Amino acid sequence: MSKAAQDGNQTERSWADEAEQRVLDEAVRLAPAAGWNARLTERAAQAAGLSPGETQLLLPEGARDLAALLSRRHDAAALRTLAALDPGTLKIREKIRAGMVARLDAVAADAEVMRALAAFLAFPTNLALALRLTWESADVLWRWAGDTATDENHYSKRAILSGILVSTLAVDMASGRASALTHLDARIDNVMAFEKWKAGIKPMDLASELVTALAKMRYGRG
Repeated sequence: MSKAAQDGNQTERSWADEAEQRVLDEAVRLAPAAGWNARLTERAAQAAGLSPGETQLLLPEGARDLAALLSRRHDAAALRTLAALDPGTLKIREKIRAGMVARLDAVAADAEVMRALAAFLAFPTNLALALRLTWESADVLWRWAGDTATDENHYSKRAILSGILVSTLAVDMASGRASALTHLDARIDNVMAFEKWKAGIKPMDLASELVTALAKMRYGRG
């Protein structure tokens, strides 16, 4: 590929990234009152100055794409906070706790938005997306912590941390940070200080926990 073509692709990608974030900013502003739905995407894109064609190009799955953008924005914010720490100096329990707190902090400013998003993700057709985004967030935290497992532990670690993430976030939104940290510490203890991952987790365990957490985020109860 020529340099001119590479520069063109980079410019196009930069425009797309910037436009997506503008739409997401508008969606975050509108969602507490408007809900998280297809109409939100249209309104947010219009407010961001995008045409219907540009919106379809950037966000072909509409509100689902916006949900992914917001989750990844929170992941990136957590990593910026964690950049101040050296994971090599921390015990595994300390790494995971620090990662979880950073992720909670990243979401805190968007609490009302998250209630609207939880209602959207709780639809059966969106649960697979919710699971995937939660898994991505768990993977981000494990990679920051230095995890290099490639065997079955790679999957069991992320499955277990996904469950801890969604349940702790739900408690944080429903009952406050002190309750969330108590819950987090108890969950860390329950998985034996992250030492016995091979105990495994059934796939439906995580799905069930996610549904319960989404209900708590939406309504403030389990």
